[in-house]
Amino acid sequence: MRKVVLIIFTILYSGFSFSQVAKDSDLYKELKSRDSLLFDRGFNKCKISEFQDFISNDLEFYHDQAGITTNKEDFLTAVKNNICGNLDVKPIRKLREESLKVFPLYQNAELYGAIQKGIHDFFIKEPNRELYQTGTAKFTHLWIKENNEWILKRVLSYDHKNPE
Repeated sequence: MRKVVLIIFTILYSGFSFSQVAKDSDLYKELKSRDSLLFDRGFNKCKISEFQDFISNDLEFYHDQAGITTNKEDFLTAVKNNICGNLDVKPIRKLREESLKVFPLYQNAELYGAIQKGIHDFFIKEPNRELYQTGTAKFTHLWIKENNEWILKRVLSYDHKNPE
C-alpha cells in the first residue's frame, strides 16, 4: 500500500516531464464527466447510485485530515453518513474548472490509466442562508481502465485550507 502511494507521489512530483491531455480530448472529457458524477451528483446531491459503479472495490482514499479509507464499502458509508447525513447542513463541492488536469498512463503504448488532479472549494448549504465557503483542497485521482470502463482506484485529498 505504501509503495503505491510512493510511486504516485514520485510520478507527480518528480522532475520528469509529463504531458497533460488537451481539454477537448476524449480522455479529459470522460474523466471530467466522472468527476461531475462523483461530486456534482454524488457529493452535492447525494445521488450515490450515480457514481458507485465506477468506484473500485479496493479503493484507497488518503485524506490529510480524515485519514485513510481502504475499500469501496467504507467510502460509500462515509459519504452517506458524513456528506449526506445532514441535509440541513450540507457540504457542497465546486471544482475550480481551470485547475483540472489529466495525464494519461501508458504501458506498451496502450492507455491503461490516467491521473486527474485539480483544486476544489468546499461550501456549506443551510436553509435560509447564503452558501458559504469553508475550505479549499487539492486532489489527485488515479483512474484505471478495466473492461473498457474508467474505475476510480486511488484518491489523494490534501492541502486542505481555510478559504482565502
